[in-house]
Amino acid sequence: MISKRIIPCLDVRDGKLTKGIKFKGNVDIGDPVEVAREYYEQGADEIVFYDITASSEGRDIMIDVVKRVAQTIFIPFSVGGGIRNLEDMRRVILAGAEKVSVNSAAVNEPEIIAQGSKAFGSQCIVLGMDVKKVGISEKIPSGYEIVIHGGRKYTGIDALWWARKAESLGAGEICLNSIDADGTQEGYELNLTALISDSVRIPVIASGGAGEPRHLAEVLTKGRADAALIASMVHYRTYSIEEIKKYLSEQSIKTRMLW
Repeated sequence: MISKRIIPCLDVRDGKLTKGIKFKGNVDIGDPVEVAREYYEQGADEIVFYDITASSEGRDIMIDVVKRVAQTIFIPFSVGGGIRNLEDMRRVILAGAEKVSVNSAAVNEPEIIAQGSKAFGSQCIVLGMDVKKVGISEKIPSGYEIVIHGGRKYTGIDALWWARKAESLGAGEICLNSIDADGTQEGYELNLTALISDSVRIPVIASGGAGEPRHLAEVLTKGRADAALIASMVHYRTYSIEEIKKYLSEQSIKTRMLW
């Protein structure tokens, strides 16, 4: 059995770790470098770092923060937000990241996925998908729509179609975030996660809604995700990564253990 991955997500704004609910009301809660180190020591399998306002503000990602985080941890590290072209990808990888996550830029220019895959390998290219449940229609047959620029702009693109398209272009992984569940701590969007997981051959990371270890067990089994992104439940120290992994082990869900 392949081990499931537990991945803390560090949303960064103006150089500080921040957290909101459904992409709104963000509050600064710490230093991303210190928090990344803490999660690494607790047994995180990877770290995801998002510069959450870089795309909407039309500015470059904060490379200095990327470098500091990369020098602090020794596990795979993914970076997203403000990546608009191949050169941006190159800068992030040279700063120490193993993967780059493209979201808004990929919607606006899908060829960035193919270009990145060709230049750095598909394993380096993560498609970030921010998804809103809008109901089934002729235009959105899955009932889920892609939203970009940090939840600010609806695209009219069907989420299932976009996941398959990105895979065909060379994306090596999908980070699937439910805007409806984001920050609520009430559980992942299981229907959405299962829909995408069953429809692509590349790994899917479930994101949005984790509040207790049971939610991870549900999305890794019923949602058939390959990994689970977590934020609030560890940022606010409700649970440690060690506690989460011990719970998953008790549910016969295999993860990488440090003890």
